[in-house]
Amino acid sequence: MPCNLTAEQKKELARNARAIVANGKGILAADESTGTIGKRFASINVENVEENRRLYRQLLFTADKTLADYIGGVILFHETFYHKADDGTPFVDILKNLGIAPGIKVDKGVVALAGCDNGEGTTQGLDGLSERCAEYKKGGATFAKWRCVLKISDTTPSEVAMRENGNVLARYASICQQNGLVPIVEPEVLTDGCHDLARAQDVTEKVLAATYKALSDHHVYLEGTLLKPNMVLPGASCATKFTPQDCAAATVQALQRGVPVAVPGITFLSGGQSEEDASIHLDAMNKLPGKKPWAISFSYGRALQASVLKAWKGKAENVKTAQAELLKRAKANSEAAQGKYEGGVKGFSSEESSFVAGYSY
Repeated sequence: MPCNLTAEQKKELARNARAIVANGKGILAADESTGTIGKRFASINVENVEENRRLYRQLLFTADKTLADYIGGVILFHETFYHKADDGTPFVDILKNLGIAPGIKVDKGVVALAGCDNGEGTTQGLDGLSERCAEYKKGGATFAKWRCVLKISDTTPSEVAMRENGNVLARYASICQQNGLVPIVEPEVLTDGCHDLARAQDVTEKVLAATYKALSDHHVYLEGTLLKPNMVLPGASCATKFTPQDCAAATVQALQRGVPVAVPGITFLSGGQSEEDASIHLDAMNKLPGKKPWAISFSYGRALQASVLKAWKGKAENVKTAQAELLKRAKANSEAAQGKYEGGVKGFSSEESSFVAGYSY
C-alpha cells in the first residue's frame, strides 16, 4: 500500500508510537485551550492569565522523575509548547530529558457540519497543518492529537458525519506522518444522552469502521499511529446501571471488531468519568480475558488533573501536595493499563464526576 513514507520514516513513527504506551505507560493530556483551562481555574478561584497557566503546567511537568514510569507522552497546547520553567528550561526539553514524548494538539476545534440540522459537527484546522506540523517537529514534538466528536441520538450519528469525521482524521493523520509526527486519532462518541450500553457499542463500532476505512483510503501507516477512543459506556442519563465488567466487555468487543492489529496502542479518553471510575474501567478491560493485540492504556486530562487542581488552588505552598496527587493518579492508571489496579486510591477529587454535557475545548 503506497503511503509515500520512507522505510526510515516508518521505523521512527512505529518506534515512537510503541514507546508512548510501553510497559503500562499512558498519556497526560495537558492540552486544554485557554478557555477550557479558564473554566478549571475558575473552580479553584485562580485567575486565567498566562503566568498562572505556565505555573500550573510547570507543576505537572516537574512533579518528579518517577512520572516517566507512568507517563509516556504529554499532549501540549500551542502556548504551553513554547513555555519555559522558572530556570529557563523549555517545557519540551524537561519532558524529553525525563524520557517523556512531547506531543501537541493541532486541531482548531469543532464547528457545525454544514448541511446537517441535527447538531452534528466536524473539526477544523487542516489549512496550514503541514507547516504547523513541521514547526512542531522542529521544536521537539514527537506526536500530535486531533479530536473529532460524534453524538448519539435517535438520528445521530449520521452516515455523513461518520464519513466526514473519518476523512478529516485520515487527512490529519497522513499530514502528521509526512512531517514525522505520530498521529493520535481521536473519534470521540460522547456520553451525552440516555442510550444504553448496546446502543453505545453499536455506534462506537460504526464510528471505528468509518475511521479505519478512511485511514486505509488515505494510506495512513497504522503501525505509526495511536487510537484515542471513547470507552463504551451507557449515556450519562441512562436509567440502567452497568458494571465496569459489562462496559469492559462491550468496549473490547467493539475494538476487536473495528481496530486493526497493526495499531500499537489504544489510549482511552476518560469522557467525563471520575478519576477512580476511569481507572477502574481501564483496569477491567486489561483484566478481561481474550484477544487484545494492542496496548490498552490511557490519555487522560480531567481524570489525571482534577485532584491536582483542587490540591494546588493556585498557591505556591501547595505545589508539592498537588504534584503528589498527580503521581498517585498516574501510578494508579499505569497499574490499570496492566490489569494490576486494586482500586481505592483516594484523592482530592477521586470520586467526583467531571462530566460536562457537549464537552468541548
